[in-house]
Amino acid sequence: MPPIFLQWLSLVAMILLQSINGTNSNFPAYSSQLKHLLSMSQIQLNNLAFASDAGKLFGWLSGIAANYLPMWLVLILGSSLGLVGYGVQYLFLIGRVSNLPYGAIFFLAMLAGNSICWINTVCYLVAIRNFPLDGQLVIGLTGSYQGLSAKIYTDIVDVIYPFSDVKRARAYLLLSSILPLIVSVINAPLVRVIKVMKTKRAKDAFIFILVITIATGAFAVMGSIGSTSSLLSPFASAVGMLTLLLAPLLIPLGLGLRHQIKQLAEEKVHIEEINNVSMDKMESGVKLDISEIISESPSESFELSFSSTSEEFNGEIRESNNGDDRIRETNQVISVIEEIGVKVMLRRLNFWLYFFVYLFGVTLALVFFNNLGQIAESRGRSASSLVSLSSSFGFFGRLVPSIVEYFVSRRKYMISRPAFVVALMAPTGAAFFLLLANDTSVLRLYISTAIIGVCSGAITTISVSLTTELFGTKNFGVNHNVLVVNIPIGSLLFGYLAAVVYHKEGNAEGKCFGMECYRKTFSLWGTLCFIGTFLALILYARTRKFYNSQRS
Repeated sequence: MPPIFLQWLSLVAMILLQSINGTNSNFPAYSSQLKHLLSMSQIQLNNLAFASDAGKLFGWLSGIAANYLPMWLVLILGSSLGLVGYGVQYLFLIGRVSNLPYGAIFFLAMLAGNSICWINTVCYLVAIRNFPLDGQLVIGLTGSYQGLSAKIYTDIVDVIYPFSDVKRARAYLLLSSILPLIVSVINAPLVRVIKVMKTKRAKDAFIFILVITIATGAFAVMGSIGSTSSLLSPFASAVGMLTLLLAPLLIPLGLGLRHQIKQLAEEKVHIEEINNVSMDKMESGVKLDISEIISESPSESFELSFSSTSEEFNGEIRESNNGDDRIRETNQVISVIEEIGVKVMLRRLNFWLYFFVYLFGVTLALVFFNNLGQIAESRGRSASSLVSLSSSFGFFGRLVPSIVEYFVSRRKYMISRPAFVVALMAPTGAAFFLLLANDTSVLRLYISTAIIGVCSGAITTISVSLTTELFGTKNFGVNHNVLVVNIPIGSLLFGYLAAVVYHKEGNAEGKCFGMECYRKTFSLWGTLCFIGTFLALILYARTRKFYNSQRS
């Protein structure tokens, strides 16, 4: 098979893997039922949400494993962790496993959370290596599908158990355990490094996949809004989503077919040339040397153009003969400030600014999403609709940086990631304060959830590029997993404070209803988010010279 076919097939595999990898986003959809079934307090429930995030404390293990093991094995190991983590919890809920202590459930939740890091690491590294010139675009594009995970799981559960809350909670756990493993096994042969030289010529392919991705997000958003979701049955919604998820397969199939047609045409022309040369030499009485003709075969030079690129990229600069179509191959995906390991990184001020920006931005948003079940319940709303809404807008948020990257890079300009983060942190802080307004229609709750979903999703995508630009690509797998250690830290700290306030305002049964349940919490989160905005401004000032130097 031609390398370009395998290259784009790996992109489709990454899309499918990321679309089912956001299993931790399902927690709000079944947290209230889990709390009731296990007779837990709000603080204990919050600790389980923290446990899922705490799995990221050991996410760096996936980066080390990827340095020594083949990608397919890292992928299978990661999905197997999820099978054990979620699967045993499911068996406990249905009564197949008895006398499971709270500590064991905590450990299982942590194991399940860690599995996400392994699949993420595989997708990031394959994107960087298979698309060296468009790595950031591919990472953002494929990563955006992780924002759809909750919507995808909700669609499946709606088909299986549309009414029973208890059965729905069990279904979420069952799907979270088996679906990632099934998809990983199917795609394991495809997530491997392909030796390719050029990707920027495939403009049409990127535009086509962006159109498909936007259409998928639009379909998800429409299915999350009550007035439009009622127009489609759960089964029709699930089938529509599956169709859109498989639509990117058209790209590698089309590129592969075009390559085969081109190759056949070249072979036909070459055979005609051989025949013409043979006739000329026979007429002139010259002995024909076939080996000389074959050595001049254009198809051979075509194949060599793919195989000449090394897997690690040797840093050479190669230029094509097509004027503007200039290709630069390097051991870096993009220009970086410095190439450092984790020990040196931890001594950099830029890292700690970046760490707290992420803590007061993305991590706060994740804690908000973890509490969506109780937030919706306190305001008398459905948790599933809010989770689906946050998932759909989170998808678009993750996609926005990819679209910006695609069009800005064509103009030979490198966008300042810290400035982008500043522009996203401010609306997030405002959204938390918007939640303080009394609103009987709960319109502000939906608006704020959408804003937080878009902004946190965008920052999540930007963070991958920002990590490489600040600290290099060589140790990206470990460096980025060290950064996201702040997620479990923030989950424990912010989630615990939210649980304490909720418990204080609640009734004797441990439930809370009304605006006061989260008023103080939202005030604190909004304030911290604006502090994070200020820190992002400092990071922007410190890196502005680097980004200005990247102008062509």
